[in-house]
Amino acid sequence: MKLTDEQWQILEPLLPERPRRADGRGRPPSDARAVLNGIFWILKTGARWQDLPKEYPPYQTCHRWFQEWVADGAFEAILRALAEDLKERGKIDVTECFIDGTFVSAKKRGCCVGPTKRGKGTKIMAIADRSGLPVAICTTSASPHEITLVEGTLDEFWVDEEPLKLIGDKAYDSEHLALKLAHERGVEMIAPPKNNNKQNMAWTADAQHAYKNRWKIERLFSWFHQFRQVVTRWEFYAENFRGFVQFASILILLKSF
Repeated sequence: MKLTDEQWQILEPLLPERPRRADGRGRPPSDARAVLNGIFWILKTGARWQDLPKEYPPYQTCHRWFQEWVADGAFEAILRALAEDLKERGKIDVTECFIDGTFVSAKKRGCCVGPTKRGKGTKIMAIADRSGLPVAICTTSASPHEITLVEGTLDEFWVDEEPLKLIGDKAYDSEHLALKLAHERGVEMIAPPKNNNKQNMAWTADAQHAYKNRWKIERLFSWFHQFRQVVTRWEFYAENFRGFVQFASILILLKSF
């Protein structure tokens, strides 16, 4: 559970520089790679910060750096840089994207935690590109219907281009949503009609063919589920949980380089 040399070579120039005291006093700064490896261990295992093994920097250091990177938007900036790079290489294609949400049980109180039939939790909304790579992530309360979260998730897009087609399951079959996305964003919403509604004119043979590839968003969530800190929300603060989801997304994107 450590970054490879290749992964670190990509990430190092994207990390913000750590501020240093003008007088040069104080302890020497910790190694950023070692700190990231410590955060990686927490993300992968879902363990408490204080359980971080001694081979990593002190857990207080890893936790403090993690919170600072979250507050500075460092993880989001890295995601945008990686996604744009992959798009330029032809490894990200947003002409056809897939959207879905997954429920995450929240074990502590905090903001962005809402009641559902499955208990209190948070929802991860994700958009995957044509190959199944993450191109947008949104974390919010689990209570709202996913239809109401589509536009907010699109606002989190990591590349400067809207998808031509956005494919979802029956939960996204909404004429109002489809018209709004088409008129305001130029995005075609594709979802199977509810209750075999034959009046859904968008459910053409091409739409049915595109829907067959929706398994790619399910695969993306299975990749997220490899990180236990994402499977269950233990973080009290919503921004910290979001930071873990973003770091997981970074690790997923790095595998495509």
